[in-house]
Amino acid sequence: MPHTLTNPAELHDPSGYGYSHVAATTGDLVFVAGQYGSGPDGQVVSDDFADQVARAFANLGVALRAEGLDYRHVARLGTYVVDHDADRLTVLLGHITRIWGDRPPAQTLLGVATLALPGMLFEVDAVAAR
Repeated sequence: MPHTLTNPAELHDPSGYGYSHVAATTGDLVFVAGQYGSGPDGQVVSDDFADQVARAFANLGVALRAEGLDYRHVARLGTYVVDHDADRLTVLLGHITRIWGDRPPAQTLLGVATLALPGMLFEVDAVAAR
């Protein structure tokens, strides 16, 4: 399937990590790679779980806007939580409710032991439809 790859200037350059932020098909689908609580240099900006979730969803918004989309276009989320527990679920649900209200996208949440970089506690990827 033909597609284009995009790395928004507002996000870190992911090429050194072996991926691109966004892959958009010539059809209706847009795939956003895992976004985490990263700053412009790709490093984790906080060791606080809630801060990381907020930043990851903000980064997701930047990636979507690069394709002329927003959160309303998201059909599916993949969420990855280090040391998942009820408190972390509450934080995540707060952000999902704030963004999508009572109509959240399909979602798979995975509790994981670790993520790609030291200090990462949360990551979210998405599939959006034009």
